[in-house]
Amino acid sequence: MSLIPESELSGYARLIGYRLSRWEPDFAEIVLELGSQHENRGGIAHGGVLATLIDTACGFAGCWAPPGQTRAAVTLSLTTQFLAPAKSGRLIATGRRVGGGRSIFFATAEVRDAEGTLLARGEGVFRYRESANRP
Repeated sequence: MSLIPESELSGYARLIGYRLSRWEPDFAEIVLELGSQHENRGGIAHGGVLATLIDTACGFAGCWAPPGQTRAAVTLSLTTQFLAPAKSGRLIATGRRVGGGRSIFFATAEVRDAEGTLLARGEGVFRYRESANRP
């Protein structure tokens, strides 16, 4: 189950099919059930899918807000490393905010399969978007 109602998901989240399964200050967990629509011509998960999970987990990790408030950010820089092929099953991306200030934050993420194999990792720099609810 996602922590965000289906009606509030972005079009891209619905297209890819990931869901936010855990969200707390400086941490987010994103889950994706791999399907044939995620495969490249080699029959494994496309690198763009893994990069999406890294970017999304990092962004959510930095944008946690108390109930009734919202926070949003844009990605300024994203670096990824692909370590093992993702062939099938569930992918779990965990993101952590690791620093920053009022307008910029830094985050890292890992993507693992259901058995715990590290498939990819990355880090990013993000800028908070202007918001009436931003602290």
